[in-house]
Amino acid sequence: MPEPAYSARSHPEEHAVPTAVDSAPAAIPPCTATMDVVPDDDRMTVTVWGELDLGSRRLLPELYDMLTLSGTGLDLCLDAVGFCDCAGLNALLDLRTRAVDEGKTVTVRSCGVAVERLLDLTGTRELFANSGRPESAPPPAAPAADPPEDDGQDLRAEVTQLRRAMQTRPTIDLARGILMASFGLSPEAAWGVLVRTSQNTNTKLHHLAQDLVGTVGGRTLPEPVQQQLAAAVAGASRPGGAAAYPTDAPVEDRDRTAGD
Repeated sequence: MPEPAYSARSHPEEHAVPTAVDSAPAAIPPCTATMDVVPDDDRMTVTVWGELDLGSRRLLPELYDMLTLSGTGLDLCLDAVGFCDCAGLNALLDLRTRAVDEGKTVTVRSCGVAVERLLDLTGTRELFANSGRPESAPPPAAPAADPPEDDGQDLRAEVTQLRRAMQTRPTIDLARGILMASFGLSPEAAWGVLVRTSQNTNTKLHHLAQDLVGTVGGRTLPEPVQQQLAAAVAGASRPGGAAAYPTDAPVEDRDRTAGD
């Protein structure tokens, strides 16, 4: 087996959230994934292990470089990825978009259960297929009887919620990071501030997050939102003023608290 031509290792201590907010990327959490890249003819084989979440966006600059150096694109081996959420999938989709712009391809050569389930639920498996299903996936089974109608509705609802979370979660996580860095809040308290401000201003949570991230670029929040945000931060800073919403609740559930 050839020696890796390139290796990227995550260094959480080097990517801690700073105490001052200078730019939006500063709110991206540390990367918990590791990758090795090996040339394979006119392609690059990228092996990833660890977790693909919002922090995995820190790998994109290196992946873009490897994509540019390759002749036709990248083949991803994701067997050792034990966790993948919508933010991690977004990073893979951004990599594929860059490949399309360069006239190249990004394929998932193999993957574990976490990635496989997310690709199936979001209908994105074929976007990363070379000629058929990824090698890790079993061959198509014989046609089964139609599932009960209720099961089909539940599955469609789950896919809809996951796709929605995939679109809104990165921005909400950035907004939470901005609050943590700006006001010294814990992750739970930052969630509480977002949810409370969303409720008190009748603003959808992901819209509030977009406006908050926009302040990094110089935009100003409306005065009523500023007042409610300041009050929520003051309440969260007092003893016992932690988040009023469970941090393990799905993003789409939190978003519905703001008149969605």
